[in-house]
Amino acid sequence: MTDSGLIPAPRHLAWAPGRPRQEGLGGRAGIDARTTIEARLGTEGVARWLRATLGAATGFGLGDGHDTDHRIVLGIDPHLAPEGYRLVVEGRTHRIEGGAPAGVFWGAQTFRQLLGPDAYRRAPLRPDRDWELPEVTVEDAPRFPWRGLMLDVSRHFMPKEGVLRHLDLLAAHKLNVFHFHLTDDQGWRVQIKRFPRLTEVGSWRARTKFGHRASPLWEEKPHGGFYTQDDIREIVAYAAERHISVVPEIDIPGHSQAAIAAYPELGNSDVIDTASLTVWDSWGVSKNVLAPTDDTLRFYEGVFEELLDLFPADAGPFSHFFHIGGDECAKEQWERSPAAQARIQELDLADEDELQSWFVRHFDNWLSARGRRLIGWDEILEGGLADGAAVSSWRGYQGGITAARAGHDVVMCPEQQVYLDYRQDAGEDEPVPIAYVRTLEDVYRFEPVPSELTEAEARHVLGTQANVWTEVMEDPARVDYQVFPRLAAFAEVAWSALPAPAERDFAGFERRMAAHYGRLDALGVAYRPPGGPLPWQKRPGVLGRPIEGAPPNV
Repeated sequence: MTDSGLIPAPRHLAWAPGRPRQEGLGGRAGIDARTTIEARLGTEGVARWLRATLGAATGFGLGDGHDTDHRIVLGIDPHLAPEGYRLVVEGRTHRIEGGAPAGVFWGAQTFRQLLGPDAYRRAPLRPDRDWELPEVTVEDAPRFPWRGLMLDVSRHFMPKEGVLRHLDLLAAHKLNVFHFHLTDDQGWRVQIKRFPRLTEVGSWRARTKFGHRASPLWEEKPHGGFYTQDDIREIVAYAAERHISVVPEIDIPGHSQAAIAAYPELGNSDVIDTASLTVWDSWGVSKNVLAPTDDTLRFYEGVFEELLDLFPADAGPFSHFFHIGGDECAKEQWERSPAAQARIQELDLADEDELQSWFVRHFDNWLSARGRRLIGWDEILEGGLADGAAVSSWRGYQGGITAARAGHDVVMCPEQQVYLDYRQDAGEDEPVPIAYVRTLEDVYRFEPVPSELTEAEARHVLGTQANVWTEVMEDPARVDYQVFPRLAAFAEVAWSALPAPAERDFAGFERRMAAHYGRLDALGVAYRPPGGPLPWQKRPGVLGRPIEGAPPNV
C-alpha cells in the first residue's frame, strides 16, 4: 500500500487510477464554499460534528444539501461492520458510509486527515484557499471493539476543558473508550451530593510532591479541583457525540485515603487514628484502606447510585461498565484490625485476600442487579474472581491470561508496554524519568493478545487501552509530552490489522507520522519531538525512578 499519511493505517486503500488533475475545478477532488453535507437517516449527529469541525477550519458553511454536485454524503450501509466504514473521495461529491453511526464517524475522521493538517485548526488560515483531497477509496474496520485510554485526574487534576480536549484527541485517533480515574489517595474528583465532604475535604491537598516519591522537592501550595455533576454530564454527552464510552473508576477498597480523610468512619479506626488523616500529598501505595464494614458498603452504594445516573448505561457500547479499581490494597490494617478479623470469621473466609474478594463480589452483585458490569484491575483475581467481572490486566499479561482461560473478558493494558507515564528514552534529559524505557517503536510493536491463549480464549480479549498515571505530570503540557506521539502508535495497534510485532513496518509508520506531527501541531499538542525534549520540556534536578530492563513483549 502506498503511504497515505493515515493513522491508524486502514485495511484497504485504493487510489483512483489516472484521473486528470487540471486547472480549475474539473478533475480535482476537494471541498469548497459550495460544498454541502447530505445527512441520511441515522447520520445527523456525525453531520453536526463534521459541519462544526470542518466549518471552523475552512470557513465554509457546509449547509444541508441534496441537489448539488458539491456535497459530502453520509449514510448507513448495514452490510458493513458497526464501526466499519467506506470512504469514497471523487471529484466534488464524496461518500462516507458506515455500518452504524460510529462507523460513519470514523470515516469522517479519515476524511479530515486527508484534508491535511490545517483541517485540525479552529479557524481558516487563508479564507480563499483551495481544499484538495486525493481521489481514493478507503474501506476499514477496527480490530478490537475496546480501544481505550485511561487518564488519572486524581493525582493531578485536569479541568473540564482539558478533559474535553482529550476526548477530541481520542476521537482523532479512532479510540472509543475513556477510562476516567476519578478517585485515589491524592484526591476525590467528582461531586457526590449526599456526601459533600468528599469534595469539600477530599478534593484538595495542602501540598504536592514534585517528582518521584523519593524526591526532596515539594510544591508548597494547595492542589485540587473536582467535577460538578453537571460537568460530568457534559463530559459524558460530549464523549457520546464522538462515539466514545466513558468508564468511570472509583477505587475501592484500597487507594481510598482521600475518602477516609473526608469521612474518617470509612477507615480502620480500631487500629489507626483515621480522624487525623489528610488527603495524601505524596505518591505510592497508601496503607490506609477502607474498613470492611456494612456502613462502608452502604456509603459506597450511595456514591454509586449517584454516579449511575451521571454515567448512563446507554451512552456507548461500553458505558454499562463501572470500574472499581481493586488494585494495590494493602492488607496490614486488616491484619491488625479486630473488626476486620471478626468479619473474616463471620464470613468463613480464609484470609485477607478473600476479604478483598468478598468486597469486590458485593459490588459485582450490586452493579449487576442494576444492569451494570463491574471491571477492575487484575488484583480482583486474588481470593477468587468475582462472577461476571471483567479484568483490566496491568501487571503484565498473566492476569489477562488467567481471566480469559476462566471465561472472563479482559482489557489488556500491561504496564511494561502501554503505561505512557513510563519514560520514552534512556537519555538524561527525559523529564522525571519513570520505570522502563518504552519508545515509540516499543509501543508500535505491542501485541495485545497473548500468544498462550487459544482462539476461543482470545475472544475474551475485548481490546486494549493505554494508561496515563499523572503523579509526575504537573500540568497539561506534561501529559501531552508523555502521551504523544506514543498514543498514535497505540491507536494503530488497537485499530489496524497489523502483522506480528517483529514483522510490523515501523519505518512506514514513521513516514506516516511525519504528516501526523503536523496534525498534532495544529491541535496544539505538546508532544515529545522525535529528537528528544525541547528545553522547556526538561525537568533538570527533579528525581525520577528509572528502572533498567523490562520483561519482553509477548
